[in-house]
Order: sequence, then C-alpha cells, then structure tokens
Amino acid sequence: MSKHSIRLGAVLTAWFLAAAGTAFAGGTITPAGDLRIPKQEVTATAKFYGYKAGNVYIEVLALRAPDGTVRTAFNTCQVCYNSGRGYYTQKGDYLICNNCGNRFLSSQVELVKGGCNPVPITKELKTEDANFITIPKALFEEAKPLFARWKK
Repeated sequence: MSKHSIRLGAVLTAWFLAAAGTAFAGGTITPAGDLRIPKQEVTATAKFYGYKAGNVYIEVLALRAPDGTVRTAFNTCQVCYNSGRGYYTQKGDYLICNNCGNRFLSSQVELVKGGCNPVPITKELKTEDANFITIPKALFEEAKPLFARWKK
C-alpha cells in the first residue's frame, strides 16, 4: 500500500468522523494507565477521548458547561449500552443517543444519573486540578461491560 493511499484513507476517515458530528480529541495516558484530559482544549462542543482497556474500546466525552466547569461522562447510554449503538453524537446543545434517539441537554452531562443519558464520571471518580482532569485506569476497567458490545 502506498503512502498516498494511507494518507487518503486517513483524510477520508477524518472527514467522515467530522461529518458525523464527532470531534475526537487528544488526551494522554499516564504511566499508571490513567487518562489525562487537558482542560484548555475542552469547549461547549463535546470532545471524545478513546481508551483501550484490554480488548475493549471505551470512550469518554468531555465538554464545558455554561457555568465554565468541565463535565465528563462515558460515551454510552445508561439504558441502551447493551444494544451496541447506545453512544452519543452532538447536535447543537443536545447529545443524541444513536440507538433510541433520545435527546439529552449537553449542559446536564455529569449531573443526571439514571435513564437514557451518558454515564456520568462524577467528581468522586476522577481527579482535577487547574489544568487537567485525570480519570483512573481502574474506572475504565469497571466500565468495560458498558462497552463490550459497542458497534461504533
């Protein structure tokens, strides 16, 4: 395979993801295996951070709420996760479940538990300082069953 076809594939993949309303972001994995999200890159548009726990791909979404706080959640629906399509895309101020179509106000991420909305990653489950949010490896291990059937 030539370098040009690999580049073209990467460009087409990036275009497709952007067209689908998905903004993938950086973030780093620490030596301990934790996900570290730089707060400066988080805006009102949801950013999606991938994490591989064993053979399970997990996604975290982060966005800046109207009050300026950075909110986080696993990008999977608390009700629809087992369908494999219970993940969210953002349309304006709403996150929409790709399985059932439920519209969830993005400013409510991390505040609402239960029902058809993203699984919150609350203050007690992560650490935060002025520059970063860190989500521990152990939390991703616990979340693996929520993503085991993902078809994204």
